[in-house]
Amino acid sequence: QVMTTLCCLQTILECKNAKGQEVFDLVCEHLNLLEKDYFGLTYRDTSDQKNWLDPTKEIKKQIRNASWQLSFSAKFYPPDPSQLTEDITRYYLCLQLRDDIVKGRLPCSFVTHALLGSYTVQAELGDYDPEEHGPDYVADFRFAPSQTRELEEKVVDLHKTHRGMSPAEADLHFLENAKKLSMYGVDLHHAKDSEGVDIMLGVCANGLLIYRDRLRINRFAWPKILKISYKRSNFYIKIRPGEFEQFESTIGFKLPNHKAAKRLWKVCVEHHTFFRLVSPEPAPRGRFLTLGSKFRYSGRTQAQTRQASNMIDRPAPAFERSCSKRHTLSRSLDGGLAMLLAIYSTLYLLIDPMHILTLLSILILLCFKTYVTTMDVPLVLTESKTITYQVCIFSFTHPKYDSTHTFLFQVNCTIKPGVMETRIEKRIVITGDSDADYDQVGRCCSDFCSQFQVHRGARPLMPGKPSILSTLHL
Repeated sequence: QVMTTLCCLQTILECKNAKGQEVFDLVCEHLNLLEKDYFGLTYRDTSDQKNWLDPTKEIKKQIRNASWQLSFSAKFYPPDPSQLTEDITRYYLCLQLRDDIVKGRLPCSFVTHALLGSYTVQAELGDYDPEEHGPDYVADFRFAPSQTRELEEKVVDLHKTHRGMSPAEADLHFLENAKKLSMYGVDLHHAKDSEGVDIMLGVCANGLLIYRDRLRINRFAWPKILKISYKRSNFYIKIRPGEFEQFESTIGFKLPNHKAAKRLWKVCVEHHTFFRLVSPEPAPRGRFLTLGSKFRYSGRTQAQTRQASNMIDRPAPAFERSCSKRHTLSRSLDGGLAMLLAIYSTLYLLIDPMHILTLLSILILLCFKTYVTTMDVPLVLTESKTITYQVCIFSFTHPKYDSTHTFLFQVNCTIKPGVMETRIEKRIVITGDSDADYDQVGRCCSDFCSQFQVHRGARPLMPGKPSILSTLHL
């Protein structure tokens, strides 16, 4: 993932007055990243709002929380990613865009989701191999916020056409298609217009965008904007007069609070400086008291970054590609045979043998993580719907009692619209070669610790009469 936890650096800042630039340099050094001006560090304030860490200020003056939790993210999305010099820079940008797509910040059509997903699979798995890749080899990937089986099948079809494409080429094709999306590199902020209607203000490389109900209703390019300012919770832009206009016009927007207005103003200043100016403006250093904020973008502009990138003289760095976000519906607990047998022995002494077989099957599912075969499915917001996504069978034969008992674990995922958390039911159906004798079952389970066979895999429901049906809600 593009989010990099700083504790993995195993580096301690000795100076209590460390500035943001020091931490950012450590992160980029750890990531072996030279074209670092497109990225930055973010943190969450006490209101859980995302803020960019100012490299010129001390960290302790920016983050008031007890713990410093910073995230590495793309800050300026290059309009033409092909002009990036190194493959590793394009790779980190791909990671950011994949995260934007999965979390819904970068909307895509079905066709675009499938195309971008096929490039992701090609970059991570290489060429399609029918012997190595099974029918559901992309089921664990996350390509969209609401992923369907149809989308996965389309990704597989497109992946087969990318034979011979290297991971770096797949990343480049991914970026070339992602940059054409309308929300590519747009930083959104909640606001209200002069009539009190809820809107979104988007800041990007080209200027300021206005959205209402997810539709863009206006666009102000940077050359058309003369001045941007804020006062209290109000944000203002002064617009250059049009061809048939004589006077300048000022448009105001209402932000949730003063901090939100200042945050939007700073993002606009940084984007305008980075993409429009040749070099950043120096901060004012007057001897007398000056009104307004002294904030200025202190990093390199895009023009300066491209010049520095052309001077990079090193072999292409080798780096390990991390796995994309995967589905994580199934859960199991680590354990061992000793813990299983110890728990079983205690339960056998305290619980009626009629229920010991059901409890034992539950313990097997929880303790033997390596024996559980899972298949995750996408979450699709439909009407109340139950989807079966896991079937596991455990069977053991005891020669003394000449009986075979099979444990069928069927996991049903119930999905309802508007519900963020999914209830997972584990239905445990036990079948046998003949009607179960519970006294015999108890004796059979007693000797299970010494003689047992566990078979892994997903099989059809075995014929036989269900002896016990139990439902466990996790």
